[in-house]
Amino acid sequence: MENKVKEESITPCKETLQFEPLLVECQTPVTVVLLLSCPEENILVKACEAIHTFAEKGDENKVSLLGLRALEPLCQLITHNNKLIRRNAFMALGIMATNGDVKRALKKIDVIPSIIDKLSLEEDIVVHEFATLCLASLSVDFVCKVKISDNKGLPPLIQLLSSPDPDVKKNSLEIIFNLVQDYQSRLELHELGGIPPLLELLKSDFPVIQLLALKTLQNVTTDTNTCTTFREERGFEKLMDILSNMDFRDLHAEALQVVANCLSDSKSLQLIHKGGGLTRLMELVLTPNLPEIQSNAVKCIARVAQSSENRKLLHEQNVEKVLVELLSVADISVKTATCQAVSVMSLYLASKGSFRDLDGIPAVVQLLNNESLELKEVATQALSNLTHGNQLNAFAVYEAGGDKILVQQLYGSCCRTVANSAAILGNMAGQEVIRCSILSHGAIQALVEPLQSTDTQVLINTTQCLTVLACDTEARAELLSAGGLQPLVNLLRSYHKEVLYHACLAINVCASDVNTAVEMCQFGALEMLQEINLSVNRRSRCSQLAMISLLNFNLSAKYSLTSHLASTDIISDGFYDAGKARAGQRIHTLEELSKQPVNEYQKIIVVNTATEKNKKDDKHKSKTQPESTTEKAWKMMDDVSLQLLVNEAKKSILPLSDERERCAALARLVSEAMGGAVEMEKLHEFSWLLHLNELKFQLQSNVVPIGLISRGIHCHRALLFKCLADCIGMGCTLERGECGRAWNEVLFFNGNPSMNERPSQPCRYIVDLMHQPGSLLTANTPAAVQYQTI
Repeated sequence: MENKVKEESITPCKETLQFEPLLVECQTPVTVVLLLSCPEENILVKACEAIHTFAEKGDENKVSLLGLRALEPLCQLITHNNKLIRRNAFMALGIMATNGDVKRALKKIDVIPSIIDKLSLEEDIVVHEFATLCLASLSVDFVCKVKISDNKGLPPLIQLLSSPDPDVKKNSLEIIFNLVQDYQSRLELHELGGIPPLLELLKSDFPVIQLLALKTLQNVTTDTNTCTTFREERGFEKLMDILSNMDFRDLHAEALQVVANCLSDSKSLQLIHKGGGLTRLMELVLTPNLPEIQSNAVKCIARVAQSSENRKLLHEQNVEKVLVELLSVADISVKTATCQAVSVMSLYLASKGSFRDLDGIPAVVQLLNNESLELKEVATQALSNLTHGNQLNAFAVYEAGGDKILVQQLYGSCCRTVANSAAILGNMAGQEVIRCSILSHGAIQALVEPLQSTDTQVLINTTQCLTVLACDTEARAELLSAGGLQPLVNLLRSYHKEVLYHACLAINVCASDVNTAVEMCQFGALEMLQEINLSVNRRSRCSQLAMISLLNFNLSAKYSLTSHLASTDIISDGFYDAGKARAGQRIHTLEELSKQPVNEYQKIIVVNTATEKNKKDDKHKSKTQPESTTEKAWKMMDDVSLQLLVNEAKKSILPLSDERERCAALARLVSEAMGGAVEMEKLHEFSWLLHLNELKFQLQSNVVPIGLISRGIHCHRALLFKCLADCIGMGCTLERGECGRAWNEVLFFNGNPSMNERPSQPCRYIVDLMHQPGSLLTANTPAAVQYQTI
């Protein structure tokens, strides 16, 4: 550092002669910093000037001065009585404060009140420039912002917005912008009359000042009262002037944000509309050959339309007609912005119809063929809103060929586009003719991949779409063959409430077929639904419905888990009883159970009334000669004995006219097949367990056809009774108790129909199959309870 300073002599008394002016040449920063403590004003002026010059050369110099402790004396000198010293000290301090390290050090010095004190209009304009530069650096910090506000810094800063110096304006504006991030400062700016000078700065010749003014207005116009003042000061018109001028294109985005704030509430929109502002905005939208202005203006309309009240007013101004016209503009940015506006306006019911009547829907559908991924995304979003809850619009999309294009969009890479496309197809598929068309284009196959997405909205919309499409039998079969059931079942692991909810809905619909229900069970759907339904946070009505639907088409699992089959649950071939399952336990298939090693604990009883076609041996097999399963262990073996019992029931019991008589006769048939009546006191002597183990040994399998059992107890007899009753159309339930107990309940009306007696309420009876076969025990009586438990 080089600086020549004339140092005058110091006179301790009047008699002492003064030195002649002495030239001192300083070449090191250390010396100059030491001179900041000199009482000689001329030296102070030169020292501050030298430090300013040195600091301007770079951050390294600023940090060096900080290390030499130049900050403290400079902070004192900015309050010096000498204007020149004060000015130069501010210049040095302002330049140094632009460095991060210096700024952090300044925060520890209580200098902000002194700086604010020098912002008065009487102060030198250079002081204003560097004082505001210093505050601009500090005001990005929250603590400093509070200090500036607490020390009444906003009023002088607002005054400085009218300074003739552009740097003072820019710095002051930057400080104000930082301050108004806080709500209280925004209110204070309005109360202090800060809106007019901000609007005046929109005319500045310096784009940086215009931009800062717009950003500041963007913050403060979120307040209703400020918006009112802004409107009264003709701020809207000033913004429209900016938007109309392509020379200000870099300011358009911020200008439109302010416009949108001013139009956000319906009252402001009404007032601006009365003043012609809305008409002018519409004119901007339709300005030919100026796509950038059109695009920004449409974005503003989209923001304004976020309010339901504003949508109503925009609809009354026929904004839909303007938007439909813009859909045919060549510029992609205009089309993209327009689709966004259409999407928002479509939240208003009347606008949905307007877009349809104006042929806006086919225009949006055509945009799906565009190469722009962003345009495809917003176009699908617009169609999603247009078709939501509106079957006429859904049909319009179908007529425009949209369903085929949308199915193809499901293969896209953009998650938003996939989610929107699935939503539209779901909205459309409620109409059968459209659903058939959607399915013909391969929608089921296309939905399989989105079912494996990690995007939440994709999963929600895809499962919703699948729920509607899967009401079709062929669609469920296609989903099965396409491998879509496993990813669907996997969604039951989700902890996202909405994803889980819609996955359960889809599973509930897909469980309408035996094949799909069984397949989902094999993928662990039942076990996961059990876990969900045991959770207070995850279970829902839909998860319970999904569980019931799966069980209704998998009666073996239903009986194993619930220990109950209703009279409407009709047992069919392949039903098996593997005993009571524990909560959360996986339900194994019959094939899996048949392949397990024989053991003394497992006893799986299977029902099979079917006859294998083209039998080589027509001779009936007796119970002492069970069919071997060595050739195909996985194949369910024939049960000739059960077939004979079914035939007997149909031949001798079905023709009986009296329901009670039929029930008793069937009970006796079951009892005779299972070893006859057994006295209650001698039940322990009934060797059913040994007999069952012998059958398992002969079959070399834990799976035993029920017809082979000639010594059965309650659980075997109740199952056989239910099986035969279902075959002849006699309604009864199957209930499992504890310790091998099971029973059947039937409903009979008391009274004699032949005597024209009016039937009373139906009574529930338990059918005795063990001790007095054919007896009916009134439910909940001691005799019935004894049969169920002892």
